Amino acid sequence: MAYSSGMLNDRIMVLNRTQAEMGDFGLDSSGPEWEETACLWANVTWTKGVRALHEGAIDAYGVVEVRMRWTDLITMRSRIRYEGVTYNILPETFHPDKQDDTIQFLAQAVINDQ
Repeated sequence: MAYSSGMLNDRIMVLNRTQAEMGDFGLDSSGPEWEETACLWANVTWTKGVRALHEGAIDAYGVVEVRMRWTDLITMRSRIRYEGVTYNILPETFHPDKQDDTIQFLAQAVINDQ
């Protein structure tokens, strides 16, 4: 069953990689480029408690849980931007379900991304 519209009260920006470009030292040698693909409604909550401690006390504060309606605009290789912070989706936690119209995943803040 899809998430109700009342719980989807946060706006996230979906970032996807652009086409790889050839640099002096090979494909994407200057680093991957990201482009804004879509702006979507989602429910974003901070990972807290015992679950956060198991993930690691130092970086657990940079982990958010995102729940949203299913769309093909976001994949496990995408990034999201929420409240000015860019997050990398943790691939092992990405769970899309087209039949239930849901996507759920954990995302960790990207540090020093130029």
